[in-house]
Amino acid sequence: MGPNGFKFQVSSFKFPRYLPRMQFSDLIQNNKILRAISDCGFEKPTPIQAEAIPAIGTGRDIIGCARTGTGKTAAFALPLIQRLLNTWTAAREIRARSLILSPTRELAIQLQKNIRQFAAHTELTTLLVHGGTEYENQILTLREGVDILIATPGRMLDLIERKALKLDQVEVFVVDEADRMLDMGFAPDIRKIAPMLPQTRQALFFSATMPKDALSLATGILHKPMHISSDPVSAAAENITKQLYYVEKNNKNVLLSWLLQRLEYERVLIFCRTRRGADRLAASMKKQDLPIDVLHGEKEQHHRQELLEAFTSGETPILIATDLAARGIDIENISHIINFDLPNETETFVHRIGRTARAGASGIAISFCDPTEKGYLRDILAHLNEDFDLIEDHPFHSEQVRNYSGNVKSKHTPDKQKHISKIREQTTWRLTPGQQSKLHAKSGTPKKNARRNPRKKQG
Repeated sequence: MGPNGFKFQVSSFKFPRYLPRMQFSDLIQNNKILRAISDCGFEKPTPIQAEAIPAIGTGRDIIGCARTGTGKTAAFALPLIQRLLNTWTAAREIRARSLILSPTRELAIQLQKNIRQFAAHTELTTLLVHGGTEYENQILTLREGVDILIATPGRMLDLIERKALKLDQVEVFVVDEADRMLDMGFAPDIRKIAPMLPQTRQALFFSATMPKDALSLATGILHKPMHISSDPVSAAAENITKQLYYVEKNNKNVLLSWLLQRLEYERVLIFCRTRRGADRLAASMKKQDLPIDVLHGEKEQHHRQELLEAFTSGETPILIATDLAARGIDIENISHIINFDLPNETETFVHRIGRTARAGASGIAISFCDPTEKGYLRDILAHLNEDFDLIEDHPFHSEQVRNYSGNVKSKHTPDKQKHISKIREQTTWRLTPGQQSKLHAKSGTPKKNARRNPRKKQG
């Protein structure tokens, strides 16, 4: 039995591969956790859970990578709870025994919900900390100390600066969606947080994709990490039917309206590239009397939560979203994902379509493609190494887009953004003739061509 109550015998850190008949009781001994797992309806562990749980039980740092929808949260949460129970000590004032960092508020809320379910029959305390909420209640709770702290980096650093939180007793440090942390610019925050933790803490980095930059960030913080990957990196779920619609850009709205009126759906999640585009599309679809709403980062936190609850309950079964919703939204029975705009990153596409077909279910991912997105489509197809089902039986199919092989670039391509930035850089610092005269004029001598201030009295 391992040091934290796990039944696997460790020999040179080689673990038995996932077995279809493996049960959670083969991995975890604590009856309270097994009871919570049964309450959640989990019958047997997924491959990432079967490999990660005993590995985490050794106390080593872990880099875990598995495709979306395969149970990564349980893979690190269950052994985390097991460890806290086996080494139980009362949490001290303004301190946490474990810390889980999340890139978005929505994902943090989902994490707390899942962890509360797993720890339902224990006395472990949890606290959720993120922006957009009052500090008072969070500070009051921290005064008693907490066992599991789930936080977004910005708000947590604010609490540390207010001397309401210390990290010197954290036993387990978890970074969820590590690659997304990097994409959203949280790498400096993570590097700032790492030295505040005890040297003896265990660190776990989990994500669906692990590009080189994210891997470099992880290895710079973790000590001799063990790598666990139960699925091909960035692979999409096999039970997702992927459909492709070639359409002219100005026909996308009418195609979406036509499609939503004919689909047999339970819940539909529609992805747009920008907030403004999502708002415009929602306004257009609402004119068709469709039960639709829009979610993006500019909305207030309480409003975002209300939108997600309405979507989860089925009150508003169609939701338009930006990539804010591509991670961490674990909602059952999302039958369709529609990529109204194709993303310019292949990993983002994988995360988007991973919102459907979760926990072994099936789903449909529909992608619209206009001429400016053919380059994105080629990258996605090459990355997934598969073809999509081409749907031509609709009134807006475009053979011109299908046969187009040119290189029309969207204004959202990195090259275009770099070009715009360069132009701004060149124009921002350009001096006017009057400024040039002031710059080169000698001190104590009249400045030629300098503009006079008519309001200033002449001496």
